[in-house]
Amino acid sequence: MWGIHTYDDALFLENNIIAIGWKEMGDLSLLEQTREAYKEKYTLANPPDLSKQQIATRAGQPYRFVCEAQIGDYVVYPSKRNREINIGIVESDYFYNDNDRYVQQRKVKWLKHLPRTAFSQGALGEIGSALTFFSIKNYSDEFFSALDKGFKSKEIAIDEDEIIAHTAEDIVESTKDYILKELSKHLKGYTFEAFIADLLRAMGYRTEESLRGGDSGIDIKAYKDELPPRIIVQVKSQDSNINETMIQSLKGAMREGDYGLFITLSNYTKNAQKYLEHTPIIRGISGTELVELILKYYDKLSEKYRKMIPLKMVYIPIVEN
Repeated sequence: MWGIHTYDDALFLENNIIAIGWKEMGDLSLLEQTREAYKEKYTLANPPDLSKQQIATRAGQPYRFVCEAQIGDYVVYPSKRNREINIGIVESDYFYNDNDRYVQQRKVKWLKHLPRTAFSQGALGEIGSALTFFSIKNYSDEFFSALDKGFKSKEIAIDEDEIIAHTAEDIVESTKDYILKELSKHLKGYTFEAFIADLLRAMGYRTEESLRGGDSGIDIKAYKDELPPRIIVQVKSQDSNINETMIQSLKGAMREGDYGLFITLSNYTKNAQKYLEHTPIIRGISGTELVELILKYYDKLSEKYRKMIPLKMVYIPIVEN
């Protein structure tokens, strides 16, 4: 049993087709039907900066669609336009159709169309995979039982609260990972300083950015209002953890009455953490804490940075103990 996603509900439901993109790989029937051949073709057709794992994951989807899926296999497709779960059976081998947006195709016969409420949260979670084409393993029995004539909507069991909670937690954690990756990819050096200054303004501070090559150890000066104290800010976009010496450099740039703020995309070494604990006038913010602040003040960030890190407000279920 396979799961599949698409943005073209009409192609699937009106034409009795399942399909995937990967148009840049051309007609897949012309390739040697091995995983290595698919990975090689995908590498040639896509940006060179992908990791081996990314290439394997992405190239593995068309390989499964062409080589592993068989006539007679079942497919589950959650449609977006009517929020239904569509279950069908594969009726043809793979073929290439250059006239459609999704060119890699197979014929399918749809057997049943059911509301999402007919299935448990665990089953819905499995077909919510981030992949376009994937194997359904954990909840395949539930989808098979939906084909029975006497099938009735499945009540969500109490013990599935844990599944709901884990799903919500996964969404939150994946969002945080995404933000950190985008910051690391787009913001280095002075561009990261400008972003932090914008975030501080979103938090209600007045900021002054230092000139490039200006004040040693000072990247940003921040003020809560017209009066002291002054907050001296140093930011680092490096991947490695911040050590004690770097924080001492910030302290050396501070005058009496100043407070210090050190912000990094990474974390702090144990010695640096101990130094921060014994130096209360300096606050250290790690990459994880920075993401929390970004999420809290996201709507007040400049449009430039909201476009760089596009996020959408959504509601997700929570389960209280």
